Amino acid sequence: MQKKRIAVIFGGKSSEYEVSQVSASYVISKIPKDKYDVLTVGITKTGKWLLYSGNTESIADGSWINDPNNKTAFITPDPSVSGLAVIDGSDCKIIKLDVIFPVMHGKNGEDGTIQGLFELSGIPYIGCGVLSSADCMDKAVANIIFDNIGMDQAAFTWFYACDYAKEPEKFIEQVERELKTYPVFVKPANAGSSVGISKASDRSELKKAIEIAAKEDGKILVEENITGKEVECAVLGNDEPIASVPGQIAPASEFYDYDAKYNNAESKLFIPANISDELISRVKNMALKAYRALGCSGLSRVDFFVTDDGRVLINEINTMPGFTSISMYPKLMAACGIDGTNLIERLIEFAYERSEKNV
Repeated sequence: MQKKRIAVIFGGKSSEYEVSQVSASYVISKIPKDKYDVLTVGITKTGKWLLYSGNTESIADGSWINDPNNKTAFITPDPSVSGLAVIDGSDCKIIKLDVIFPVMHGKNGEDGTIQGLFELSGIPYIGCGVLSSADCMDKAVANIIFDNIGMDQAAFTWFYACDYAKEPEKFIEQVERELKTYPVFVKPANAGSSVGISKASDRSELKKAIEIAAKEDGKILVEENITGKEVECAVLGNDEPIASVPGQIAPASEFYDYDAKYNNAESKLFIPANISDELISRVKNMALKAYRALGCSGLSRVDFFVTDDGRVLINEINTMPGFTSISMYPKLMAACGIDGTNLIERLIEFAYERSEKNV
C-alpha cells in the first residue's frame, strides 16, 4: 500500500508558539511511519513558513529555526494543486499533500484563519472548521452561544479595549453592575493557554488586569469568580462524537495559568476526576452538547468548573488542545483505551470523512 503524505504544521504568530513546538514533536512521534510520510512545516513568530527536514527533537526545543536546510514553503490555496509550494533558490516545486495536521494553538492557528486557507486548498485537515474554530476561540462569542442553549456558566460581561480606553470608568461600572462582586477574572477574548488572564479583587486590580488583557486582544471578557474543581473532558469525532472520562486539574498556582500548565511540576492531573459518577455523566453529556452546538469536528477539549454543591459550569472549548507529554487531552484519550498512535490515526480518518462530506 502506498503511503500517504501528511504535513504537520506548527509554530505561528501566537503567544503559544513554544507550546505548539512541543505539541508537534509529540504528534510526529505518534504518527505511524509505515503508513505516512511526514513533512514538517514551521511558521516563525514573524509568520514566515519554512519546510523543515531535520530531527524532531529540534522542533521541541525551538532550534529547528536555525537549520540551514530550511526552505521557504507554503500551502497553495489553489485546489487544483492541493499541495505545498517549496521555494529553492530560483526553483519552485509542488509537493502533493493528502492531509494536514495543524498542531497550532491560539491566534492564527486555532481561530479559523489557517483553517480558511486549508478550505481553499481542498486538502483534508485535522480539527475543527473555520466557523467552529473562530467561535470557540472567541470566549465572548462562545459564552453567548452557551447562554443560548441553556448551559450553566459563570456570569460574564465583555467590551472592546478601544472603547474602554475612551471611557474606562463606564466599563468599570459595567463590570461592577453586572457581576456585582469581586473577585473577577479578566481575560482577552481571543487567546489560549490562559495567556493574559488575571484575577482582580478590587477596582485597582481590575484596571491593571484589563491593561494586561488588552495587550493580547482587542476584546475583553470579565467573568465572576467560581470556586470549584477544574474538570476537563476530551471529545473525539465528527457527527457521532464520543466523550472521554473527565479529568481534574489541581493547579500549582491560584488558577491554572500558563506557568501552571507548562512549567510548574507541582500541578497535578487526576484521571478520573474526583467527582461522583452522576457528575461525571453530566460533564460528559454537557461536553457533547457544547461540542455539537458550536459545530466542532475532529477533536476538542471542553473545560468545566464543578462546585461543591453540584453545579457543573462550562468554562470554554479548546479546538486544538495541547499535545505535550503532560497535556490532558491525550491522557484522557489514553484512559479510554485510545493510545497516541491510535488517536492520530482516528483524527486522520475524521479529517477525510469531513472533507468528503464537504465536497
